[in-house]
Amino acid sequence: MSEQESQFLLILFGGIFFAFLMSLFVVAMVILHRQRQVKNRQKLEQIKSEYEKTLLNVENEIHQETLAQIGRELHDNIGQLLSLTKLSLNSAKPEKQQQAKEYVNQVIKEVRALSKTLNLDWVESLSLDEFINQQLHRIQATGFCETSLQSDHSFAELKKEEKLVLIRVIQECLNNAIKHADPSRIDIRIHQNGKVRILQIADDGRGFDTSQKSSGSGMYNLGKRMETIGGKFQLSSIVGKGTVVNLELPFSV
Repeated sequence: MSEQESQFLLILFGGIFFAFLMSLFVVAMVILHRQRQVKNRQKLEQIKSEYEKTLLNVENEIHQETLAQIGRELHDNIGQLLSLTKLSLNSAKPEKQQQAKEYVNQVIKEVRALSKTLNLDWVESLSLDEFINQQLHRIQATGFCETSLQSDHSFAELKKEEKLVLIRVIQECLNNAIKHADPSRIDIRIHQNGKVRILQIADDGRGFDTSQKSSGSGMYNLGKRMETIGGKFQLSSIVGKGTVVNLELPFSV
């Protein structure tokens, strides 16, 4: 075999070997890419599952809060109206009989109003501002503390899941203020800062040292819930000067 033929065979086998290596490289890259796709798909499914679980928990908690509210209304409001109705009916005076009819009509209105809250249809029919006004009105009506709402209606356009999470977070923040802060005022302010909407809940209550680790996971859970809708939860507090919570949510693209 001549030297020229040997060189040709060497080049040929070298080319075949190189092509083989390239094929292995391509196959390995394809397999790696598919593995990454599978992992990404699994990660997306996990995120989706956690998101749906969070929303389900929020809906369940709102149902529980609604049922608790209905229980209070039945006991404190409707129960009282029925007791007054019974007392009026036991009287033979015409004016008391008329008063009993008025009480019955009031009971019917209250029951109809309560029946509407047994499902979550009210979430879609009620704006966030209206919901906050209702919550603050209930707090102030008890004589617990003064309340106020200032809003530029930045949260007027919300997806159902965004509104659900915000409603539950607001409820929890107000409950915390009532249970732990003992404030004389609770003020809520809604405004826009660039492309971000901000809902601020401030009280002038006891406050607490945020550097001290809490035994509970309430604040952490509220933060994670805001994350599920692309938002942020920020809290600041000073002992003796109150607490401020900021809920930030970017405008939907």
